[in-house]
Amino acid sequence: MKNYIKATMMAIMLSLPVFATSVHAGTKDIVDTAVSAGSFKTLVAAVKAAGLVDTLKGDGPFTVFAPTDEAFAKLPAGTVEDLLKPENKAKLTAILTYHVLPGKVMSKDIAGKKLGVKTVQGQEVSVNATKGVKIDGATVTSADLVTSNGVIHVIDTVIMPKM
Repeated sequence: MKNYIKATMMAIMLSLPVFATSVHAGTKDIVDTAVSAGSFKTLVAAVKAAGLVDTLKGDGPFTVFAPTDEAFAKLPAGTVEDLLKPENKAKLTAILTYHVLPGKVMSKDIAGKKLGVKTVQGQEVSVNATKGVKIDGATVTSADLVTSNGVIHVIDTVIMPKM
C-alpha cells in the first residue's frame, strides 16, 4: 500500500494517471500484460496478425504506446478489418512498430519535455509531456504499466506513421 501511495503521488505530481500495478516490475511480458488487461483485444489481434508476438515477448526492453479497443474503434469503419488481411501485413507492421520505442521510457524520464523520439518503425513520434503526455496528438491515459520486458503507456488514439 505504501508503494501504491508513493506511485500515486508521483503520478499526481507529473499530471499522469497511474496503474496500481506499475510500482514493481511486472512478471508478465508486454503481450501477456496486454492480454490480461482485457482492453487491448484489437491490439493483441493486430500484433498476432503482424507476426510480432515473439518480438514483444522477447527480452526488450520496449516502450509500447498501446491504443485501447476504443482507440481502434475511432478509426474509419473497415480500417481494422482491412489492416488484418494478410496482404496488408507490411502496413500493419509499420503502424504497430510506430507505437514502440526501443528501451524503457518511464513517465518521469520525459516529464516537462517536448521531444521527437525514433520508433522501432524508423520514424519519429512527437512527445509533449509539458501538460500531461501527448504522443503525436494521442493522449496517454495511463502511464508506467511495468512489464517484465518493458513498459506500456495506454493511449486514446491510434497513431499513424507517414506512409
